Amino acid sequence: MKKSILIALASLWSLFLTAQQPSVTWDRQSLLIDGHRVVPVMGEIHYSRVPADEWRTEIRKMKEGGVTIIATYVFWNHVEEQEGIFDWSGQRDLRTFLELCRQEDMPVVLRLGPFCHGEVRCGGIPDWILTKRVTDTDANGATTLRQVKSRSEDPVFLAAVERLYRQIFTQVQGLQWKDGGPVLAAQFDNEYRGHGSYLVALKRMAERIGFDLPFYTRTGWPQLRTPVAFGEMLPLYGDYADGFWDKEITEGAGNYWKAFHFKAFRSSTAIGTDLLGKQEEKTEKGDDDYPYFTCELGGGMTTSYHRRPYIYPKDALSLAIVKLGSGSNLLGYYMYHGGTNPEGHLTTLNENQRTLATANNDLPVKSYEFQAPLGEFGQRNDSYYLLRPLHLFLNDYGETLAPMEAHFPDAGKEAVKGDDSHLRWCWRASLSHTPGSPTGFVFVNNYERLQGLTDKHDVQFTVDGLTFPSRPVTIPAGTTCIFPFGIEGMRYATAQLVARRDGKVYLMQVKGVPTEIAIDGKVLRNVKAKGLTRPVYKNLYLIDEETAQKLFLEQQADPKGPKDLKDPKDPKVSYTKTAEAGAPRTIVKGPAKVAEAPGDSDFEQAATYVITLPADADSLLLDIDYQGDCARLYAGDQLLDDNFYNGRHFQYGLWRLPKDCRTLTLRILPLQSGMPVYLPREADTTPGERVNHITLIQP
Repeated sequence: MKKSILIALASLWSLFLTAQQPSVTWDRQSLLIDGHRVVPVMGEIHYSRVPADEWRTEIRKMKEGGVTIIATYVFWNHVEEQEGIFDWSGQRDLRTFLELCRQEDMPVVLRLGPFCHGEVRCGGIPDWILTKRVTDTDANGATTLRQVKSRSEDPVFLAAVERLYRQIFTQVQGLQWKDGGPVLAAQFDNEYRGHGSYLVALKRMAERIGFDLPFYTRTGWPQLRTPVAFGEMLPLYGDYADGFWDKEITEGAGNYWKAFHFKAFRSSTAIGTDLLGKQEEKTEKGDDDYPYFTCELGGGMTTSYHRRPYIYPKDALSLAIVKLGSGSNLLGYYMYHGGTNPEGHLTTLNENQRTLATANNDLPVKSYEFQAPLGEFGQRNDSYYLLRPLHLFLNDYGETLAPMEAHFPDAGKEAVKGDDSHLRWCWRASLSHTPGSPTGFVFVNNYERLQGLTDKHDVQFTVDGLTFPSRPVTIPAGTTCIFPFGIEGMRYATAQLVARRDGKVYLMQVKGVPTEIAIDGKVLRNVKAKGLTRPVYKNLYLIDEETAQKLFLEQQADPKGPKDLKDPKDPKVSYTKTAEAGAPRTIVKGPAKVAEAPGDSDFEQAATYVITLPADADSLLLDIDYQGDCARLYAGDQLLDDNFYNGRHFQYGLWRLPKDCRTLTLRILPLQSGMPVYLPREADTTPGERVNHITLIQP
């Protein structure tokens, strides 16, 4: 990574992983690093879903995107698929991944399980646990054969978990925060709704083994049957723009729309409804005394066979700004980086509704692309750039924002799906300020997924006696932004604060909103962006959105998104259709009452294309623009990747091909009329299949 990028991203977080580690504490507002408040950006990447030789590059991309903490699951069945045989090799090598994180100054939160979900087979619980039987003997010597109860305080289950945790500790030992390593925190289990004593038992076990971390976490949803004592582990929350797990196959199903409204309620009632069912808007007693953190803010969404959401870049930005405005002081994206399931030793490792547990959806065998900011092959998607200015802001102004309390103009009003009657906004303000001169930020969200909100006219904001801008403005449809007041010497500005470096303050012009800056007793109206070379006033620089999205990045080395190869000298790919699709399969609903994905034998009836690659394509992405039900890509008999069609292209990083492989096989099953499947409006639902184009692009 270029030195200039590292310098540009320096802040309190640059103190991480030094020889003498800074202290990490928390209170009801935020994390504190050596007593300084921070608002981290946490991005999820699953190390075992990314080839090991790509880890360093992808960690750096995450860092350049403004991520300041990495979160990763340790999937039990990825490392102990066969009882007593642990595999920490290759892309399962947790220790090497953590050592790279240390070298790249990237703290890590380990999500330890034993249950993870993560759309992996059986939620990460190995099959052998789910089939394990033990003999119990009572006081009279009578014996009974029983099944081990997973995710419980069953001593047999806990003994197996202890062996797992001890193995994980061999990977972590010497790399904990107190040792100068990157491991900052750990999460126990996931989306657990039983007795809190089970979570505490997992924590005590980890402590006995040697885990000694600044803090521990759990998911704050769903509500526990019995609580965990205050201070044992921080509850972290989440929200998504849409969910593959909903059984309904209509557009806009579920109550994900609530995530686009500012609200005091921290949790979500939309996550994991396939497993958790209907959830009430309740959090545990005392949880509001913890800092408001998220660990699963939708950076995208994967596709199941029966439900295939198409996620827009603004979905993630809107969710993030709504959470921040509502009081969150840690943005944790799930996923920030997509991935590919590793090869299983006994079975495939994808969630499937016919497996022994967590079997409510059929997921692709290999692909876990997730439409994330960084794609399955590290592609910088549009959301990567759209989110960067927000992350730069949190990096530079987190200490200012963290102690500010949230205020809701719509408090007491019931949120309504698609409500377009008024502008959605809230503010966070410092508790100590001069009357009439407040300090804080206004958060604006005129966006709700799929609802088409309209322009809002005659808008002014009144906060603690301050009204701005001086004249009413229009907030265009789709606008999601933050306006500062009482910050950096400005009484207010209708531009978004991005960064402060070397005494220069960078503001981003919000499209369609006239920039007005009140400063030094003056009101500067209709200020135009002048870029990075000239300030608009003293040390204030106003830049457009595209410049803000790439601020402090090496422009040449970091183009916006994958690029088509158009030069006549560029390598070309050729493809030929070699077989038409056979008779359409009968699509049935499986045990979870949703459509079942096709299996290996079904693809014997697929339309077949042979793809021939040029010799110099190893560093490129194969981009397949196709239409159909689903597709698989093979090298010989080896399944490389698969895709459930939702209107997006099917891509594959050719650097992952077996050595000297130049011929691939693409198999596509056709769409059928009346399929019990949700396809988004972007998908062509015409029955049949076709390939429009297959090209090579720069990643």
